[in-house]
Amino acid sequence: MDVANSEPVTEVPPKRPRGRPRISDDEKRRRGTFQLSRARDFVPAKAEEGRIKIEPDPEAKQDYVAVALRYMDDVESGAIITNKWVKLAVARQRRDMERADWEFAFSPFFAAKACAFLEQLPHIEGRWGSVTIHLEPWQCFLVCVLFGWRHRSDSWRRRFTILYLELGRKNAKSTLIAGMALYHLLREDETGAQVICAATTGSQARIVFNIAAQMVRRSGWLRMQGAIPMAHAILCQDGSMKPINAKASSQDGLNPSVIILDESHAQNFQLYNVLKSAQGSRDNSLLLCPTTAGYNLLSVGYSMRSTVQKILQGVFQTEHYLGLIYAIDEGDDWKNELVWPKANPMLGITPKLDKFRQDFIDAEQTPANEPEFRTKALSEWLNSAFTWLPMQKWDACADPSCLLERFVGPECCIGGDLSQNDDIAAVAYSFLIDGLLWACVDMYLPEDVVKERAEKVPELLYWVKAGVLKLTPGNMIDYDMIEADVVANAKRFKVKDAAFDQYGSIQIVGSLFNKHGLPARIENKNASSFTPPSKDLETRVKHHRFRHAGNLALRWQASNVVVDRRVDGSILPKKENAESPNKIDAVDAIIRSISGWIRGAKAVDKQYQMVIIG
Repeated sequence: MDVANSEPVTEVPPKRPRGRPRISDDEKRRRGTFQLSRARDFVPAKAEEGRIKIEPDPEAKQDYVAVALRYMDDVESGAIITNKWVKLAVARQRRDMERADWEFAFSPFFAAKACAFLEQLPHIEGRWGSVTIHLEPWQCFLVCVLFGWRHRSDSWRRRFTILYLELGRKNAKSTLIAGMALYHLLREDETGAQVICAATTGSQARIVFNIAAQMVRRSGWLRMQGAIPMAHAILCQDGSMKPINAKASSQDGLNPSVIILDESHAQNFQLYNVLKSAQGSRDNSLLLCPTTAGYNLLSVGYSMRSTVQKILQGVFQTEHYLGLIYAIDEGDDWKNELVWPKANPMLGITPKLDKFRQDFIDAEQTPANEPEFRTKALSEWLNSAFTWLPMQKWDACADPSCLLERFVGPECCIGGDLSQNDDIAAVAYSFLIDGLLWACVDMYLPEDVVKERAEKVPELLYWVKAGVLKLTPGNMIDYDMIEADVVANAKRFKVKDAAFDQYGSIQIVGSLFNKHGLPARIENKNASSFTPPSKDLETRVKHHRFRHAGNLALRWQASNVVVDRRVDGSILPKKENAESPNKIDAVDAIIRSISGWIRGAKAVDKQYQMVIIG
């Protein structure tokens, strides 16, 4: 270019804009980064009663209650692939919504309020189709149920104070729980709110806490409402959220309004009991226990899972307990893709289906990886056993008229399981009438151990009050009381056989035989002696040829029985774990009573005596 011949520049070029283009307030709201104080039309609000008015929540992005109801419809119709526990949870919700004149009421307002808050929170990990959280139908259902049910007399109080949530890993459960924690801090008007993220280790305790802290850092509107993220706490007006490990949890000063036991399959009862006792003064407390499946059958998680199953089956009537179990069903082929959504309601969104298939291939081709995949991805508790007697079949055999008072004169076989001297003991009386086996069971428990046992099985207190459990004085079983009851009952019918277990029964068996002339004997529990009567009970329950009174304590024990099936065809009913608090003594007693019918026992000739040596 010829510089000499060029014309001189007479106009000053316009200034180039400096920095990034300004983002509109609407776009900032969509991203979750909007700060009210920096809005173009912001006018500071005046203080009112010591508090600053904050911008109201944006309008709800969807009709959350309608989404939840549609999810229930799809579960019931089979349009959504899910397991029997989710179906039972939906059925429970449907029944509750139809109940009238009840102490609880469902509030669409509170349900939608919680959902709308959660959908304002930002994603903090991974790649998503939106900047903020979008609740999937199953999440709308869960949040609406948890926060929508209120006490009719005081709508500030939630109905549910415990949530057990089980599903496969990478289904965004920690993100959901973190959002619930922030909602409690900022929206539930709890004075001095304390959210405790607890675990046996500090790193585990920080998982949900770190997600919540990141949400606050990325959301100006949360900070405008008083949330202050710090290294070891989130402060909010007069409330806080902090992680805490097992060692620190024993310190004084804890008064949590919300407890989060993330991955409760790995938590022990020592930590659980300390935190629950510290929560006692809160009127609107909440315990959140999200988890995958695990291997420890003595963990808090597995105990809660068992409780939820019994609530959904109708064994327990526990109105404050909410549970949702996403897992493959018993008998499902874990290699079948069609059952995977049962444990992974977010499958396709998170985790991605192609990644899930890769993990499956690794598990299939490398046997060492199979247990981890089935446990963590498909929610199988591989160390657990499945219930022996189907509860639907058991319930069909219930007859309220099956009371001991109605049986006068017929032949009877007695079975007893006296167990340990400070635990539940049971005596069963069975009658065979017109092909039906009727069983009546008396259960005994030392009075002084009720409170201790109720820490793990709270329903014991209800059963004691209802008269289903007979209390014996002191802290040990009163065998004299049991003997007196057996002798008194035996006068009303002809006793063909009376079989008792080998533990704690020597004296009572000797007295019944020698002093009262009853055909009492000791029967060891093993596969050889228990297989015939156990198979008889199994068949009778299956084909509706068994009758029981239907009391919930007996139903609880029936639901606890698992069975060890041997290669020779023999079976042995037992507890799922020797240390489990879930008892089966009453069922053992029924089985022993059935053994008398199978043996064809006859009344003992009184010319013989039983002699106890030692």
